[in-house]
Amino acid sequence: MAKSKTNPPVPKGTRATRKATPRVAKKAGRASTTKTKKKAVEVLDGDHHHEPGSTSLVIVESPAKAKTIGKYLGRAYRVRATIGHVRDLPEKKMGIDIDNGFQPEYVTIPGKEKTVAELKSAARDAREIFLATDPDREGEAIAWHVAQQIKSKNGAPMRRVLFHEITRDAVQLAIQNAGEIDERKVDAQQARRVLDRLVGYKASPVLWKTVKKGISAGRVQTVALRLLVEREREIRAFKPVEYWTIEALLEEDGQQFTAKLHLLDGKKPVISNEKEASAILEALKSRQTFQVTEIKRRERRKNPAAPFTTSTLQQDAAKKLGFGSKRTMRLAQDLYEGIDIGDEGATGLITYMRTDSTRVAASAAGQARDYIRMMYGQQYLPDGPRLYADGKSKNAQDAHEAIRPTETPRRSTSISIASCSERRAAS
Repeated sequence: MAKSKTNPPVPKGTRATRKATPRVAKKAGRASTTKTKKKAVEVLDGDHHHEPGSTSLVIVESPAKAKTIGKYLGRAYRVRATIGHVRDLPEKKMGIDIDNGFQPEYVTIPGKEKTVAELKSAARDAREIFLATDPDREGEAIAWHVAQQIKSKNGAPMRRVLFHEITRDAVQLAIQNAGEIDERKVDAQQARRVLDRLVGYKASPVLWKTVKKGISAGRVQTVALRLLVEREREIRAFKPVEYWTIEALLEEDGQQFTAKLHLLDGKKPVISNEKEASAILEALKSRQTFQVTEIKRRERRKNPAAPFTTSTLQQDAAKKLGFGSKRTMRLAQDLYEGIDIGDEGATGLITYMRTDSTRVAASAAGQARDYIRMMYGQQYLPDGPRLYADGKSKNAQDAHEAIRPTETPRRSTSISIASCSERRAAS
């Protein structure tokens, strides 16, 4: 790859200065000179200056998250945002070598050249680099692409950081336990992206000819369409069968209840038409009382709903608030990245919002139990923490716990939150 020889852009508010180191004589009597070195002095947070190599670089996806994390980590860290993916398959061609093991061809996304250049410039001056993109397949792929772009011979070491919640303690703990990029997640995202492109490029032209020019087919839409077609065929092939039911409104000790005809001459009745139903009603007209042959008493226990996963969060938001899935996930992203809540500043209010798991961290469960005991009393506290097993545990991505508040004692009534739209505009 040809490298540009132009100087990297200097961020707004910074100044490039040239300093000469004076000649000095060593104790051994040999005179030596030090070459003149150009040092870029960067302004951080408007107040603090750092010499090259004196700070660590943290790379995240969102500028809003970068601002929050920067406050938690302090002066020794610089936080930069990729604003999503920086590399992808080319827009105007397949970009996949089908004859060579489906090898993808990645290019820098148009408009992201400046972002990549700024990340490379920041990486050259960093003591160490933390790739802290979102903790999912897409985030892992972004981290991998960024690493490929900014790595250099004898460059700063790069490590992978996972922020499952954006709180001071969680962010600092994640930095301390940084690991490596998960190549399996990268491969999974890459396979998914390749499949999207293969299906889209092969199926979309068929739609242009048969349905409408400009629409596209995808990995999910194509399969979903087939499921809908098959279901519609089943509906059309269904032959309706008429049946009737008979109910009686009864009363005992002033309490009314409805009873359904369950047995007729000791057998379950099959009433096929109105004539048969009328005949049974006519036979029952003379009855003034009905004999109770058996009474069953059952106790029903109602358990609280399991903690939120991505899908159940969207379902509840739609049923109770009338929110669409895009709006729900946009607001959840805001709550995860951090909201300005007054004295505490920008703080993440929920854990990562893309998860299939109903697992809750032991520390969070203990915190919830303490809160119940304090607010409602010991009589409302279960004997042990409630744990929920995943119904689809074999297929669930259990990399993240369920969606939960980051701090149980923090009550919504005590939080003064500026509108999310204003926060987005400010960032």
